[in-house]
Amino acid sequence: MKLRKSERIGAIVKVLSDNPNKIFTLGYFTEKFDTAKSTLSEDISVVKNVFEKLELGKVITISGASGGIKFIPMFTKNQAIAKIEEMCEKIVNPDRKLVGGFLYMNDIISSPDIAEAVGEIFASVIDYKDADYVVTIEAKGIPIAMMTAKAMNLPLIIVRKNAMITEGPSLAINYLSSTSGKIQSMNLPRRAIKQGSKVILVDDFMRAGGTLKGMEDLMREFDAKVLDRAVLIELECEKNASDYFSLMTLKDSKDDTQIEISKNFFERFK
Repeated sequence: MKLRKSERIGAIVKVLSDNPNKIFTLGYFTEKFDTAKSTLSEDISVVKNVFEKLELGKVITISGASGGIKFIPMFTKNQAIAKIEEMCEKIVNPDRKLVGGFLYMNDIISSPDIAEAVGEIFASVIDYKDADYVVTIEAKGIPIAMMTAKAMNLPLIIVRKNAMITEGPSLAINYLSSTSGKIQSMNLPRRAIKQGSKVILVDDFMRAGGTLKGMEDLMREFDAKVLDRAVLIELECEKNASDYFSLMTLKDSKDDTQIEISKNFFERFK
């Protein structure tokens, strides 16, 4: 069935935006739309111009026999700041404060729109071209890690706190949890990651950084190199982790809760 130009453009936008960082050959679209490559090239040019003009991301043309086009999700600095400030406004709501100084965050972290935005912001400021996996630990960080993996078109690896018999032999290490102050364990199936891989660590909340450091120690057992470490929110306090960045910094006290965009995130756009 022949499609009009506007229909082809709409379909191209849908396919690319649903599959970030995945290369589609021109042949894929010419066969799908039953149209000539010259006509398709004009359609793609329109799509590229619209995405760039509206700052919706980038559509990249890849030359060569195995080339094609792909969509790269990308937040500009101003877009990222606006989205993070929107999250900050939701988090400082006094009703979110729980006993023990904790904040209720489940609805924010599990929101598909917010998780997708966080994943695309991470993908905008992390150099992931050489990465093999995105790695997180169960359970609250899974939604943002999944969206980060989708934006980067990388497999997601989930480190577990307890080994599961259905995943086969696992490698376990002990780490000091900053939240509980107790020694805990984290496990990863031996077949989950290839030796010598390159990974990006993602976590939802960081106090002193014990969990992030634990994940890095676990990756070392697999001879995996950590390329970067991304955190959604960090508590302003002394840290055991280094070489990471967060989107938001929480300044908490008994009487007041303040949250702001992290300074080390701003540095990512310099």
